[in-house]
Amino acid sequence: MVNREGSGSDDVIVVGGGIGGLATAHALNRIGLTVRVLERASQFSEAGAGIQLAPNATRLLRSWGLLDPILGVGIQPKRLVLSDAYSGAELTAMELGTQFAARYGAPYLVLHRTDLLEVLLEACRADGVILENNKTVTSVTNEADVAHVEVADGSRYSASLVVAADGLRSTLRQYLSEDEPMFAGFVAFRGAVPLSEVKRHASLEEVQLYIGPGIHLVQYPVRSGSMYNQVAVFRSQRYLDGEEAWGTADELYATFAETCPAVRESIGSLWSNQSWLMYDREPIESWVSGRLVLLGDAAHPMLQYLAQGACQAFEDAALLAGSLRRLAPAGPGNGEQLARALAEYVKHRQPRTARAQRNARQWGEIWHSDGIAVLLRNEIFVQREPTDYRHADWLFDYAPGLTEELGTAPDAAASSNAAVSSGTVAPTEPVR
Repeated sequence: MVNREGSGSDDVIVVGGGIGGLATAHALNRIGLTVRVLERASQFSEAGAGIQLAPNATRLLRSWGLLDPILGVGIQPKRLVLSDAYSGAELTAMELGTQFAARYGAPYLVLHRTDLLEVLLEACRADGVILENNKTVTSVTNEADVAHVEVADGSRYSASLVVAADGLRSTLRQYLSEDEPMFAGFVAFRGAVPLSEVKRHASLEEVQLYIGPGIHLVQYPVRSGSMYNQVAVFRSQRYLDGEEAWGTADELYATFAETCPAVRESIGSLWSNQSWLMYDREPIESWVSGRLVLLGDAAHPMLQYLAQGACQAFEDAALLAGSLRRLAPAGPGNGEQLARALAEYVKHRQPRTARAQRNARQWGEIWHSDGIAVLLRNEIFVQREPTDYRHADWLFDYAPGLTEELGTAPDAAASSNAAVSSGTVAPTEPVR
């Protein structure tokens, strides 16, 4: 790859220094590109909550040389448990131990979002990635052989490729679509607190999920069990009724008031001074405008029910790097080669992420079912074996033919391609 250091132009500018942006910067640096990250915030940081990383992400971390430091700050749960929020009864579970790791070639991890960001940040610093804060990108202008990036502070940059990793409310998505984020009507209260402050918790070896009509609660330990992450989500009836005060802590408590003791007592340990509204967007076909390409939530923001937001961004980063390495070996400055590489990236990524976006919505509907649908859902769940991974294969075994870039498990390709072509749905992991 061409190194443009000192030429006044970078190979790549990544707009957005979150988890997806830093992962992309690291992946692109690994193939020999000079990378600059422009982050609007004054520092690189993440909200104080947990994150789940499925094998499709941890395989990539291993291929990037980052799994060991992640293992040092993460936890490998033994089970993922789904229970009824009102009766407290266990409905189904997924074993995450030896058989799971052997099937997918990598572990399932839970950790603090800040810890993941720090590992990625340190990797980028060690790579020599240029990291800049207080840089709010306002526009990108394409020319035949370069893209120009304008920043609110008046500074201007040039690069052969601009990667928009600026999240759900991406400024740069406007060059591809006029759509707006869609509010799902649900509010989330989440956060990680010291375990000593938690009134009641599930096994520290499990990811626990309670589901009920219009509600769910996710719990798991982080930071070697010293902290406990909890996410409580509810459909805001006040919002649906058109009331002005909705999505508040008192609505949270009222909505969960009749749940089982384990859930009700856990709600008392939640952060209650900050909430998040749950948004996604419709899938779009094109992610490329000249030398600008979308990645992560800027391209395919999804509801949290699959716990795949970061995982899919990692896959994006790996496929983008792999496509550039193979199809633009002279560097992204070659316009024809760059166009082919970006086309391959979108060809592999857009259908998969669109499927994940739609599945996330469907899975949320299943969790939040009401009436007779609850009985039917629960009957299906209780009959499922904990080692029945068939409906997760399409998500965790991802092998689009670029196995080197994706760090794919040795036996993953056949089962992955079969699962994708069969159209099976029903992933089985919880919200972040």
